Amino acid sequence: MSDSTRSAYLQAMGIPQWLPRDVVEEAAVGEDGGASVQPVSADVSALDWPALRDAALACRECALAEGRTQVVFGVGDQKADWMIIGEAPGEQEDLQGEPFVGRAGLLLNNMLMAVGLSRETVYIANVVKCRPPRNRDPQPEEIGACQRFLRRQIELIGPKLILVVGRVAAQTLLETDAPVGRMRGRVHRYPGMEIPLVVTYHPAYLLRRPIEKRKSWDDLKLARSAITDNRPGA
Repeated sequence: MSDSTRSAYLQAMGIPQWLPRDVVEEAAVGEDGGASVQPVSADVSALDWPALRDAALACRECALAEGRTQVVFGVGDQKADWMIIGEAPGEQEDLQGEPFVGRAGLLLNNMLMAVGLSRETVYIANVVKCRPPRNRDPQPEEIGACQRFLRRQIELIGPKLILVVGRVAAQTLLETDAPVGRMRGRVHRYPGMEIPLVVTYHPAYLLRRPIEKRKSWDDLKLARSAITDNRPGA
């Protein structure tokens, strides 16, 4: 293992690294001779699944860490064709340590079954890994602290399709402030990786507005056709 890779693992896991005094002193002095204090998020870009999970479980880079019961890292097939991404854990997710449980989770399971999938054959994650207080929307700094974990999950899985559920998740992944109604109904591309991405309503919203379930079914059919169209030689 190279020194840089070992350093990335240790930093991500919050393990102190002992460096020679001259290296520490050099890093502490800026180009102008003054002290340089630049807190930087741990680099997770080289981590494999176990180390990435450990890094997420140890993360305390935003205020959500103070109130969490568990880090909700993600669940499912790490070689899945479909990746489902929501916004943040709720109360039950925080207690159980798994995304999309409870009534919203049951509805998501049924949505997947409708297109021939199961919870075990996809990978499910959230933009934010810790529950925001009172299930409020995650704040920009909280999203920013977690984005490196989600991006690395996407890189490790390499899904053929990303299905994004809910406004916050869709706006985050597509780097926009457009409402869900304007984002759904077409195939986007995940920035930087060109993975087909389809937006639909969050299951919790559908429980409140069952009249919109027909639109979500249309989104699922679009996603199914997008993954077929994206196959090599298609």
